Amino acid sequence: MSGALIGFTGGVLGIGGGLLAIPLLGLIMNMDQQAAQGTALIMVLPAVLMTVRQYNQQDKIDLKAAAAGAAGSIVCTWIGAQIALGLDPSRLRLIYTGFVLFIAIFYIVQSQWRPAAGGGPKPRRKTQDFHKGWFALIGMIAGMAGGIFGVGGSVLVVPILTTVFRLTQTGAQGLALTMIIPGTIVALITYAAHGQADWLLGLPLAVGSIFLVPYGVRLAYALPEPRLKLAFACMLLVIMVLLLIKV
Repeated sequence: MSGALIGFTGGVLGIGGGLLAIPLLGLIMNMDQQAAQGTALIMVLPAVLMTVRQYNQQDKIDLKAAAAGAAGSIVCTWIGAQIALGLDPSRLRLIYTGFVLFIAIFYIVQSQWRPAAGGGPKPRRKTQDFHKGWFALIGMIAGMAGGIFGVGGSVLVVPILTTVFRLTQTGAQGLALTMIIPGTIVALITYAAHGQADWLLGLPLAVGSIFLVPYGVRLAYALPEPRLKLAFACMLLVIMVLLLIKV
């Protein structure tokens, strides 16, 4: 049941549910931050694959841009994971909390922003308008974040894709998730190799998570973009509170 609800949340917000799973594993199962991140990755991988499939059915993802981002993410994910595994769990949790707060504040501002009178919103653009090297750079950013925090690479790059590249919110979420698939595999292997992944707990969560992903994606496309961003921000604030409870 918990896995299904997390999968639904991930489908709506394009984050695979991992950001929510990590603080819950720490709070309920009393896991260290690294173990919670590694276990969440077991659940995240199939949920991300399912979510990407659903997003692609709604609006075709630019696979060339995603491949460029994935190439950039792989090495940086491994580097980020090595950094995280060497940190004190409490310090890593505080860093993770600050990361979540920053993204939440950004989305609250974005959801409330209105264009000045007489000046409409800037037109949306497509991935084909940009050189693929830019997506490789974004993939490196996503990979580093995903390696350090276990998940969250897509959460970090979605604001870049919506503000700098001016993609739609749902388009950015689908592209970002597609970029991080190889990096997520690298992160899971790295955390598991260091004994920081509980497969007996992660696999049932993974099975549960995939059932409600399609419904979450449908809701994401049904919601107005400002409301989707506000929902994203509110969920991140809830996650931050859960992290602080554990600290």
